[in-house]
Amino acid sequence: MKQERHLGTMKKNLGLATATSTVVGCVIGSGVFFKPQAIFTATGGTPGLGILAWLIAGMISIAGALTFSEVAILIPETGGIPTYITRIYGPKLGFLAGWSQMVLFYPAMVSALAVAFAQQAALFIGETFTVPLAILVIFFIVFLNTLGSKIGGSIQIIFTVCKMIPLILLIVFGFWKGTGNYPVFSPMIGEGLNPVVVLGQLLVAVLFAFEGWTAVGAIAGELKKPERDLPVAIIGGVSIITAVYCIVNVAYLQVLPASELASLSAPASAVAIALFGEVGGRIVSVGIMISVFGACNGFIFSGSRVTYFLADRGSLPGSEALVRLNKSQVPPNSIFLVGTIAAVLSLTGQFNLLTDLAVFSSWTFYTLTFIGVIKYRIERPDLKRAYRVPFYPIVPLVAITGGLYIIINQLFLSGMRAWLMSVGSILLTLVGLPIYHLARRRR
Repeated sequence: MKQERHLGTMKKNLGLATATSTVVGCVIGSGVFFKPQAIFTATGGTPGLGILAWLIAGMISIAGALTFSEVAILIPETGGIPTYITRIYGPKLGFLAGWSQMVLFYPAMVSALAVAFAQQAALFIGETFTVPLAILVIFFIVFLNTLGSKIGGSIQIIFTVCKMIPLILLIVFGFWKGTGNYPVFSPMIGEGLNPVVVLGQLLVAVLFAFEGWTAVGAIAGELKKPERDLPVAIIGGVSIITAVYCIVNVAYLQVLPASELASLSAPASAVAIALFGEVGGRIVSVGIMISVFGACNGFIFSGSRVTYFLADRGSLPGSEALVRLNKSQVPPNSIFLVGTIAAVLSLTGQFNLLTDLAVFSSWTFYTLTFIGVIKYRIERPDLKRAYRVPFYPIVPLVAITGGLYIIINQLFLSGMRAWLMSVGSILLTLVGLPIYHLARRRR
């Protein structure tokens, strides 16, 4: 039985602009600028399957967004996926979804983005201070978000607009000044590589670049008109992002070949330097840093609401402190907790490790949410649905198939490193079980 613990109510003062910018701002962060290295390394330095992976990941994300929107609008409460899992599957699984997001997904995303920011800043200050700078960035964003959701939302809007500038420059000048002599779709994959296994690895890498479109669900309780704004923000945002990602990656290949992009830790910066020279490339690099900073803000902004959701139900040690709101009507302790876990993870300094960890942990519960839409349709046909996923059940099945493929590939087909990371993610999620039962006994 749920115990109501509301020590304060967060204001419904966020509109469509903030909702859309949270989707776009969380999604367009570092992946499109840094992931070409991992993608073209996995393909053996060939472009074809890498570009195809961006298209496939976009289709899976759009199918997921269309499916996710039905349950997000049906349950427009702060907390996002843990809220939906609780309603559909029960409180235990709902808690594990929230626990996984609190200790794995959001901190891993925040730390990966902070590390990417610091690595990009190394162009200006050297690599000595990469990890300290990543931690400093995290706690600076934590401080900004404690000033109120309107400030956090405004930061998201500003940085979302700013982050489009380097993308537009890379696209326009890539097609204009690039030689265009490098192949885009051939060869598909390097010799001796298994396309089924490689595609799974590519989707994990590429879907990191799409991560964040569900984040708006976590702030649904603060939206003024969630039934109107959520589907526009989620579906429209993901469709725009898919188009931008595919175009910018083709633009990269107008400037540098896939084999060279595979050897560069900051491929977008290398493309910018090739297009604009050393000075111009550094200016574009500043724009990339702004993009990464905005995404990092978005994940702290939405991730703290998941912690608040769990604490509001008395499910965490120290729930009284985590659920308390400050005078700006935001939960500062929940924000600080997400930031602290992220700071600890950032000590690894491993961008690709952190992103793979985030993707695996998130898609396990994304897939359960997609399945839950079908389950809820069967069990609760009486509920009034302001939005219904189109082409049901085909679209949900596409999203579910994509999710299962990613999970199975990581667990059984992608090698020992991926297996260890995936099993570690599962074990850390299961650590939440004794915490759940302890909190239940206390209540």
